[in-house]
Amino acid sequence: MSSVGAAAPIPPTAPSRVGRWLVATRPGFLVAAMIPVLIGLAASDHPSDINWVLAALTLLGAVLAHAGSNVLNDVYDHRSGTDIINMERVFPFSGGSRVIQDDVLSETQMTRFGWLLLGCSACIGLLLLHAGGWLLLGIGAAGLFLGWAYTAPPLRLVARGLGEPAIGVGFGILIPVGTACVQTGDWSPLATWAGLPYGLLVMLILIINEFPDVVADAATAKRNWVVRLGRRRAAGLYAVVAVTAVCSLCVGVIVGGLPLATLFVLIPMGCHISAWRHLRNHYNAPGTMRGAITNTLLGSFLAGTVLALTLAFGG
Repeated sequence: MSSVGAAAPIPPTAPSRVGRWLVATRPGFLVAAMIPVLIGLAASDHPSDINWVLAALTLLGAVLAHAGSNVLNDVYDHRSGTDIINMERVFPFSGGSRVIQDDVLSETQMTRFGWLLLGCSACIGLLLLHAGGWLLLGIGAAGLFLGWAYTAPPLRLVARGLGEPAIGVGFGILIPVGTACVQTGDWSPLATWAGLPYGLLVMLILIINEFPDVVADAATAKRNWVVRLGRRRAAGLYAVVAVTAVCSLCVGVIVGGLPLATLFVLIPMGCHISAWRHLRNHYNAPGTMRGAITNTLLGSFLAGTVLALTLAFGG
């Protein structure tokens, strides 16, 4: 079966009930929320001084928030009709989880599940308040708000050209800074500098996943950056965001206190060069983008992991 426009299958090795709920969270993307927690931990203190119980709770809270946002985003994209008419999606990367459209879970079940996940994340955040204080409350509330408002009306940030920056702020600033805050009780400038390039790399994941969906997104007024610019110019935007990530890393090394070793992040970013080359030549061929999307995911996740490791042990 072709991956373009294909239904989202339930993993055959998972129990059917568990598999339904797991697929709904888009588990392959949840790594994106784990890595900034590692960055925040690396920026907060020496690894031997980390409170690992608090770290584990922070990681769980971040993953639940991301999963809940993914589920609710699918609900709102279903209500707007975006995922229903999307015939160029590249499964499993773009076009949502498809669990509503394929009658795996109902819209009502997905709505309840999404809010349950966000509620559990909020409860964990409240448990961590004694460590992070009121600053953490503000950071956590902002993160949950952005996750909901990304596709939810009336704000629907993605339709206003604000979705990509919101994702960048959430993953690049709020999660690493919030993680460091749990460990230290204060704002961490180092976590801010370290998280900024990672946030830009997560934006690249979002941007490249918008290419196959552009026709459906445009038809339902989901005016993200690729819809606004068109595929050809958006291929250039991909390069601009990647270069900005490199520049932010270099500035962080020069003035932000990042160890020189964090420049090793540039090595896995070679995956982004490969992805951009494909975009430049095949921006109007969504069925050929699986490799470019995979390279973007791999490059962003590896770069974030290298950033966390070099931040922890490279100074």
